Amino acid sequence: MDTTVDLDTFSSLVERPDESARRAAEERWQQLDKPRGGLGQLEELGAWLASVQGGSPVRPLTAAKVLLFAGDHGVASLGVSRADAQGRTAERVHAVLEGTAPVAVLARRYGADVRVVDLAVDAPVGEFPEEVTRHRVRRGSGRIDVEDALTPEEAVRAFQAGMAVADEEAELGTDLVVLGDLGVGSTTVAAVLIGALCGTDAAAVTGRGSGIDDHVWMVKCATVRDALRRARPVLGDQLALLGAVGGADFAAVTGFLLQAAARKLPVVLDGVVSAACALVAQRIAFRAPEWWRAGQISGEPAQAKAFDRLTLTPLQSLGVSMGEGVGALLTLPLLQAASDTLAEPSETLLVTKVARAPQEPRRLPTAAELLGRA
Repeated sequence: MDTTVDLDTFSSLVERPDESARRAAEERWQQLDKPRGGLGQLEELGAWLASVQGGSPVRPLTAAKVLLFAGDHGVASLGVSRADAQGRTAERVHAVLEGTAPVAVLARRYGADVRVVDLAVDAPVGEFPEEVTRHRVRRGSGRIDVEDALTPEEAVRAFQAGMAVADEEAELGTDLVVLGDLGVGSTTVAAVLIGALCGTDAAAVTGRGSGIDDHVWMVKCATVRDALRRARPVLGDQLALLGAVGGADFAAVTGFLLQAAARKLPVVLDGVVSAACALVAQRIAFRAPEWWRAGQISGEPAQAKAFDRLTLTPLQSLGVSMGEGVGALLTLPLLQAASDTLAEPSETLLVTKVARAPQEPRRLPTAAELLGRA
């Protein structure tokens, strides 16, 4: 594998979404039989979808994919998460694959597929199917308060793995990606990256993550502080930054976001992890955020700072803080509503007919029958 990445090329590869398609969508909204601005935020979402699809009328969203990048982090050994959290990344991956995790349940409800990409889960390779582990870089990442998360070669491999996933999804015809993460200790890593890139101190970016108490928060804050000292010398080199205080999953998500923007594949960001990677990606290609939408605000202070720096306004504020793409996935019906309303009526009817399988009508008992049973 080539162990070099020319990050400068992304500035030219990532184009702006189609502005003429956006204007055409805005004009189409005005032609519909409704009050001006009557559909509120759906109108802005529909115009954004037209711009990233490169045409108007908008095509209905029929191939959304939930992508979960998974990895463990050495800082979890310091107890920066709940006492029962360490070692649970593998369990969470199994729950998603078995279809019992909340994100899997919701994805079925909304008609989206789910894909897990293991970059650095602390589990034997054979524990998960080959399609989950084929992009794995290592088992766990280094403890970023005292050592690098990755070697330079591993950082490049992880970044390229994310790019490869974006290419795979674009070739498969995925029309929208809901981006999430699976990993214990990941909010600590995200806080370090965002704190370093925004120039803030540890207390301003350290949140409660998995629901920690005050004592654990102080431990987490000290860990973020120490890692920030290690991050500042490499701020000018994004791959070195991801290697020093990121992780294989963070490097992969950053590579994915950039390549997805280059391939004109729209993405909905979820929690503080995807926000941190988006902030790193913005440093590489300043137009890339135009291909993303912020799904929700989770309550993590670092996430709010990142979205503010990215000038992205979260679509919802439901207080979903569990990660795993759940908060972002809850915005999928909004995007589907925007695309369906703005699409050609014939396309929407076709999608609806295909999605609805015929069912036998359910007969409810009459009042007399119910009384007869009493």
